[in-house]
Amino acid sequence: MVKMRAPLANVNTVVYGAPMSDQLSAKDWLDQGLKTLAESGFTALKAEPLAKAMGVSRGSFYWHFADVDAFHAAVLAHWREVAAEQIIAGIEAAVGNEDPVELLLRRTFGRKPALESAIRSWATLSPVARTAVQAIDRRRLSYVESLLEASGIPSDIARPRAQILYWAFLGFALSEKPLPRDRQAAVLEELIRVASR
Repeated sequence: MVKMRAPLANVNTVVYGAPMSDQLSAKDWLDQGLKTLAESGFTALKAEPLAKAMGVSRGSFYWHFADVDAFHAAVLAHWREVAAEQIIAGIEAAVGNEDPVELLLRRTFGRKPALESAIRSWATLSPVARTAVQAIDRRRLSYVESLLEASGIPSDIARPRAQILYWAFLGFALSEKPLPRDRQAAVLEELIRVASR
């Protein structure tokens, strides 16, 4: 006859002897996931190397995510939040007397979006990542188009112009060799001029 162990007290609040409040949150894991993705690619999004990088056991990972596939889905949702929704919210909150299209272009082209290349590489092999990329592309394009229309550009011009601006962003994001700072500034000024014509 097999002897059953008594259940642990407070099993929902204690993991590995420490209260859950002292443990990493799901957001901590997702932030580390985006950082790892940008630095090492999607093949590094596994429980063991992530836990090692964060100095914790894999148990912390599995506390928040049922498995690696669930983590991957959460990372993609977090990427959408960081790479689209937070940027859009920031533009909406900051717009005063500034042109929102110009503000968006300056913020978007002001830093190298390292995640973009990693996510798009992942999307070439993963249907789940591909679906996430397609969704964020639609969201970003729709937002840029709405900004252009709000600035008085007719919708039949706003749509192709939004696409051109988005292609410029993707070229910038996926380019392996960045432009020198002065050339990049000149390109940005030209994009702003084209966007506002």
